Formats: sequence, structure tokens, C-alpha cells
Amino acid sequence: MALAIFDLDNTLIAGDSDHGWGEFLVTQGKVDSHHYKAVNDRFYADYEAGCLDIYAYLEFSLEPLARIPSAELQQLHQAFMREVIAPMMLGKAQDLIERHRRSGDRLLVITSTNRFVVEPICAALGIEELIATDPEIINGAYSGQIVGVPTYREGKVTRFKQWLCDHREHSRGSYFYSDSINDLPMLLEVTHPVAVDPDPELREEALARGWDIISLRD
Repeated sequence: MALAIFDLDNTLIAGDSDHGWGEFLVTQGKVDSHHYKAVNDRFYADYEAGCLDIYAYLEFSLEPLARIPSAELQQLHQAFMREVIAPMMLGKAQDLIERHRRSGDRLLVITSTNRFVVEPICAALGIEELIATDPEIINGAYSGQIVGVPTYREGKVTRFKQWLCDHREHSRGSYFYSDSINDLPMLLEVTHPVAVDPDPELREEALARGWDIISLRD
């Protein structure tokens, strides 16, 4: 049995759930439409350029979780799953997941997106184990802060190594699938790194290192 580890956004789904959640809040009138969309788009551009200030982004993106009541958040997320995430689902991604499942591999998603956004998406994909950026919850409500290390760039490696220790696992024979050059530190940690519909920088790196490059897009 090996670990089959997946990035989520733009890897297993055809889009970015974190950015999409921000856009969804705009359409629902839960945030200032002009300002929030502009800032959300700017942070996403920084992510794609590999220069994202993850702590500044998390302060921005978690603020609505702290302001909107928990029951309303759950209702919003259910609509988000139907309207935004369902169209992003990829048949080939599901086939890949099932192939690893049939091989007896242990399935794990590791994503920089916060757990509130991604946990229901992973459940819909049939993957129970998840490492994500963890929003702080105090007395049943989100505080707008995080707990621990955000799972971004080298932070993914830090959290993954802690997960291995906590679960008495090892990374021998492991796979990691990702689309982004931001995941290069994590790709270097596994036995079988795989670039999935990679951005130009990751494609260049994968070609130079002889890594597999695949597409899950229809």
C-alpha cells in the first residue's frame, strides 16, 4: 500500500475553490462586490505568480467566516457546492482516485485552501483524509484566525511530515499530484511526483526532472 496524495484546486477539480468561494460570496451579496472581488482577484494573481502573502490572504479570506453566522455559512456552502463546485468536477479525476483506491493505496488530499471550504469537496470526491489550512474555532464560531501552520508551499511539507508522524506512516512509494509550481517543495518529498495540467513553470520543471505529466481535463 502506498500513499496517493492529491492537491485539490486545479488538480482534482477544474478550478480554484478558494477563489471561487470568494466570487460566490460576491454573487450572494455577503461582501462588498467591487472591493472584495478586486482584492480576491489580486490575491489569486499573486498565487499564480508564486508571490502570495499567505497570511495576508488568510486574514482577508477568513473574515467572512467570522462575520457570517455558522448556520448561514452551512447553507451558503451547500449552494456553493451545487452552483460552483459541481460544474468543476472531473470524470478523469474520479477515475484516477478510484484506480488508486482499487490498488489499496491510502488516499489523502493536501491543500492550502481552508478546511471549511474544502472538506465537503473532498467528501464528494470520496476522500476522507485531508490536510488543509485550519481556521480557528472558538465556542463553535470561526474567529477569523488560523490554527497551526498554513498548508502553503513549504508549509505543506511541514504539515505532511507531522501527519506521517501522527499516523505512523511513511512516504516510500508515495504519489503526489499537483498543477502548481507552488507545490514544488511537496513534489520533491514523494517517490512519484506527477504534474497534472501544470502551469508553465511546473511543466518546465517536470520536463527537466523527467516527471510524469498528465491531464485530467475532459
